Amino acid sequence: MFQINENYLQLNESYLFSTIARRVENFSTSHPEADIIRLGIGDVTLPLPPSVLRAMHHAVDEMGVKETFHGYGPEQGYGFLREKIAGIDFRRRGIDISPDEIFVGDGSKSDTGNIGDILGEDNVVAITDPVYPVYLDTNIMRLGKSSRIVLLSCSEENGFLPEIPSQPIDIIYLCYPNNPTGTVMTRQQLKQWVDYALENGSLILFDAAYEAFIRDNDVPRSIYEIEGAKECAIEFRSFSKNAGFTGLRCSYTVVPKALRARSVDGDELPIHSLWNRRQSTKFNGTPYIVQKAAEAVYSSQGRQEVGDMVAYYMRNAEMIREGLTEKGWIFFGGENSPYIWLKCPDGMDSWTFFDRLLEECHIVGTPGVGFGSEGEGYFRLTAFNSHEKTAEAVERIKKWEY
Repeated sequence: MFQINENYLQLNESYLFSTIARRVENFSTSHPEADIIRLGIGDVTLPLPPSVLRAMHHAVDEMGVKETFHGYGPEQGYGFLREKIAGIDFRRRGIDISPDEIFVGDGSKSDTGNIGDILGEDNVVAITDPVYPVYLDTNIMRLGKSSRIVLLSCSEENGFLPEIPSQPIDIIYLCYPNNPTGTVMTRQQLKQWVDYALENGSLILFDAAYEAFIRDNDVPRSIYEIEGAKECAIEFRSFSKNAGFTGLRCSYTVVPKALRARSVDGDELPIHSLWNRRQSTKFNGTPYIVQKAAEAVYSSQGRQEVGDMVAYYMRNAEMIREGLTEKGWIFFGGENSPYIWLKCPDGMDSWTFFDRLLEECHIVGTPGVGFGSEGEGYFRLTAFNSHEKTAEAVERIKKWEY
């Protein structure tokens, strides 16, 4: 009989957000009258921007005409979108990234999970704790629960920022603005990691999915703002949260040509060509219609609309912060991020707080322990709901006698 990849047996029985969805569904079934407000999963609620919709409609019409029909596209992404990304997201900020260093994909979740395909199994991998579950789970799928996976503690004591390791690390996952804690790294703090990676021959996998929410000028939007980063880092970005593409699916990954790795034989090889080979083999490209929609994000009107969407969600974050401050609870984040990291009151554990908040306030959040052991005793709230629902949730929490 055929065998399975037994590393999957080392994972939790179900994905964190699947567990939450099941518990909420069970509560809804037994309490059909409950008006549940969801501040849990990081899904957006505003509709797609008008400029994006127009671009999609035009692209759909093109698909119905023989002369403008598009079948298979380039696995790396169409030139019209890669040019816009390189010019507006990077070159306008003084960062020299070329269009052919950009790979358009269907979500940062996919690429951060798939990047391991081109990385050796003997690498020592450092992942922050708490962390977005995909980083850890996909490495367990590849390596099993191994001593080669090192967890970097991010606690209240160190400001939820990992400390530079004392031992050499080969692969480092960093996500800033951070999911779930909402914290950020300053330019100087990120430079320390780049310097470490250059000194130790390490690779930084930098998830910048929430860069659009940054308000502080001292917080870099891209790791490539740091000198030397193109020689040690891959950056992942997404249109999901800033432009509302969670249901449309479009992202991109930057793999600089200057980034090189060593083979078992000691040869230095470009990572860019390996990722290109991987994508050409295992990915057929993001649909033309979706890429035309993403291109519209870079129009003058599109940038204004996206800016308005981000401001809308950050106003929600501000409302949550104000309410929690009035309540007297301790929290972090929400200033350069759509996530608020709440310390559970009275030493309550994460799942107990989840159950009580759902049962007594009819509000859904995310238990911090679901992001790792260091998340126990904390709770993630998101700003991705309407102003009205967010304001109602805040009022419920303020009136809650727990």
